[in-house]
Amino acid sequence: MNTLIKELSIFLPTYNEEGSIEKVVKNTAEAAARNAEKWELIVVDDGSTDSTNKIVAKITESNKNIRIIKHEKNLGYGASLKTGFYNSKYDWISFIDSDGQFDFSEVGKFIEKQKETGADLVIGYYKKRRVSFTKVVTSKVWEAFVFILFGLKVHDIDCGFKLVSKKVIESIPKLESERGAFITSEFLIKAKKKGFKFAEVPVTHYPRLKGQGTGRKLNVIIESFIDLLRLWKKLR
Repeated sequence: MNTLIKELSIFLPTYNEEGSIEKVVKNTAEAAARNAEKWELIVVDDGSTDSTNKIVAKITESNKNIRIIKHEKNLGYGASLKTGFYNSKYDWISFIDSDGQFDFSEVGKFIEKQKETGADLVIGYYKKRRVSFTKVVTSKVWEAFVFILFGLKVHDIDCGFKLVSKKVIESIPKLESERGAFITSEFLIKAKKKGFKFAEVPVTHYPRLKGQGTGRKLNVIIESFIDLLRLWKKLR
């Protein structure tokens, strides 16, 4: 099957990733060129205080398909996802985390699965998750709550590799969350309620070699559970 897609926007939510960003941007751009006739790559710099912005700005000088959108201050993963979604111009949108834990060359599997199934969203799930046992457990508890409240059942809600039709973004109610622990759940819940079709594919997850993750703070997790209950009350 031909896995070439006509148009593809890709964005990378990024915060203080000077150690990995150059390699991730270049590898992602190369994979985009192999898999899409027309493509763009947006680096969403969420107020980085290191040299991330300077590194990406240099890359953009030699590749017109790559651009950067910078938040003046750190707003959180949810805000970065919203910036990426609402600034993507092509019919299909994909994103990966910018910490080097995904290989964007696997996007071919997403495109193939979409063509096979006609899905509006193709969601990645980890073959094996390269994080601590505690993070795996908290993710499963979260997914259980989402299933109980909304009937949403996918392998990994928060896997940071997805392929989404732009019509989904244009059709669902505007995303509200700023927090990483809630934004992908809000997105999938609203897409499910609108009746969009889901498909899933396994992806390789690599250990983080540089930089440091910013999620899983207790206050963020608690606030996200509160947000989940608010959304349940709002949508029921």
